[in-house]
Amino acid sequence: MADDGRSGPGGRWDGLTETGAGTPMGELLRRYWWPIAGASELDLPGTRPVRLLGEDLVLYKDLGGRFGLLDRHCRHRRADLSYGYVETSGLRCNYHGWLYDSDGSCLAQPYEDIAHPEARLRDEVRLKAYPVTELGGLIWAYLGPEPRPLVPDWEFFSWTNGFRQIVKAEIPCNWLQCQENSIDPVHFEWTHSNWSVRLGGATGPYAPRHVKVDFSEFDYGFQYKRIRTDTDRDDRLWTIGRVCLWPNALFVGGHVEFRVPIDDENTLSIAWHFSRVPREREPYVQQSIPTWQGPITDPNTGRWITSHVMNQDFVTWVGQGRIADRTREYLGPSDRGIVMVRRRFLDDLDAIREGRDPKAVIRDPAINRAIPLPVADRESVIAGYPRADIVKDALSRRGLRGYIFQTGQPEAVREAFLAAMGFTESELGPDDQHFDPLAPAR
Repeated sequence: MADDGRSGPGGRWDGLTETGAGTPMGELLRRYWWPIAGASELDLPGTRPVRLLGEDLVLYKDLGGRFGLLDRHCRHRRADLSYGYVETSGLRCNYHGWLYDSDGSCLAQPYEDIAHPEARLRDEVRLKAYPVTELGGLIWAYLGPEPRPLVPDWEFFSWTNGFRQIVKAEIPCNWLQCQENSIDPVHFEWTHSNWSVRLGGATGPYAPRHVKVDFSEFDYGFQYKRIRTDTDRDDRLWTIGRVCLWPNALFVGGHVEFRVPIDDENTLSIAWHFSRVPREREPYVQQSIPTWQGPITDPNTGRWITSHVMNQDFVTWVGQGRIADRTREYLGPSDRGIVMVRRRFLDDLDAIREGRDPKAVIRDPAINRAIPLPVADRESVIAGYPRADIVKDALSRRGLRGYIFQTGQPEAVREAFLAAMGFTESELGPDDQHFDPLAPAR
């Protein structure tokens, strides 16, 4: 497949994997808001260390309920502020008590303020600080220039009558090879459907084959569409398809997967999942969205976990190396979407060099209200079904028996999910053998 002329010598897509401040791609990525944690991780005041776009930071919630995001190291003697303690307003260093506000101002220097009040040394001190806000149960951070854009208010954040959960995992590879998976429909057939058959101990039958794929661009990303041997042009996965959400997510309706660059060689995967409760359970209001961390390796073997959908994705991403060597890849016709995404990033680099906004930056509040997206399974995902119909549907029944996307769901989250759905473990029975979890939905 032909490369773009701007991709550099040897067909390389130079620079697209860089995330650091001062690099072209790092400056582009700083034009967007990034999810960095679940709000439930800081239900109580406290601190959490964060590494984002190559910068070491500390996220905190003070005693007044305000969030802040600061340089992880105190301006005084570089102590680790993730071990600091929160006050009514701000974060105090546990070494010498210097107190910082969310804008990086130094509010207090206990010894200096008493011994040398005339010096006003604290007025000379500022700590690197970034804006943070909460939306959809996630904490979002912005590391870029002002004026800052709006945090995209995607429609799924406003959906009602659903149980939501946030699942995190740290992946030891560059974010771009994770995101390129979002525009690769054919991998579902082999990485998930067929591999699940083999992992279950069978050699068949395999899933229906892909016979046609297509890709198109829209305001907020790209759509990929497919026809398989068991579908035709009337199928919703051809007429609507799925969404590669710009710049860093896969949206398939029931859940969205964000790929957040920790640095050039590590990625934070954040999955936001919505499970519509049966219509008999309406109205259902969830008070807090649980956040949990999923393991990616088996502690007994050291090998990557392969039993769940996203864990299977993780294996394919890290298998390419910390930073995939794109000079050694051989792209085919099914990879046209990947080339489109890479070229769009190159166009975005041109845009910011010329002082323009890159793709999908939102500044108009009138637009930023439950922004609609293509949803192939809109009826089932949003409107839901009666309890009896959910039990009859193979995919829904499998989802009730356990979280299929990542391993390690805590028992408390499992219990809250079943309570929301109105089921008990004894009602569900054993898993279907060799069940393909993605064929009906993806």
